[in-house]
Amino acid sequence: MTTKELSGGTVHKLTEDFQKAIAVASTALSLWEDITPLARNEWICWVTSGKKAETRNVHIKKALSKLKSGMRRPCCFEGCKHR
Repeated sequence: MTTKELSGGTVHKLTEDFQKAIAVASTALSLWEDITPLARNEWICWVTSGKKAETRNVHIKKALSKLKSGMRRPCCFEGCKHR
């Protein structure tokens, strides 16, 4: 199975691990493609803000859960400082 390239953010490129996780979760994938590039940027920045692999994995799992529930931006995140 090949994964089509998903849309990225305004500043950040979607990482491979996060892209693979989103691609297999159809509900999260639908919302991901519907949210704005700025919102996608916030999710990517939040996921990649974890320095350890374990933290990133936790962030990816939480992001998928929140996207599946319809959350369009990460909660309690001050926003991407890179924009």
